[in-house]
Amino acid sequence: MPYLQLDLPGRFESGVKRDLAARLGALYAEVMQTRPSMVNVGFRELGPDNLYRCDEDGPTPVVMVMCDVRRGRPADQRLRLAEGIMAACTETFGIPAEQVVIEFTQHAADEMYRSAGWGTEWDAAEAT
Repeated sequence: MPYLQLDLPGRFESGVKRDLAARLGALYAEVMQTRPSMVNVGFRELGPDNLYRCDEDGPTPVVMVMCDVRRGRPADQRLRLAEGIMAACTETFGIPAEQVVIEFTQHAADEMYRSAGWGTEWDAAEAT
């Protein structure tokens, strides 16, 4: 944890995804006050014509970003992260902001397990 999952309406070169993963990991660590080594980034390339947001003008292709994070951060901190993710996605994929959707799910630390055991609750001191 955290896990940033990007569902994509197309296919992208591995270097593009790798660079974006590094950018998102660094962004997450900075904004959410943690270490980059905590961040996991996944891409699901659903391909053309497989991911839409339904709106008044008909279905529109979107990039869907699911952010599974530990609870404890204030809304303005999550907002800064969302804005950074939005900027990274629009620049990387060359799409307008209206085609990027970002959702957060917050978890207690004991809902995350790594090789050392259960996660710990978030604390701002973690970043140091």
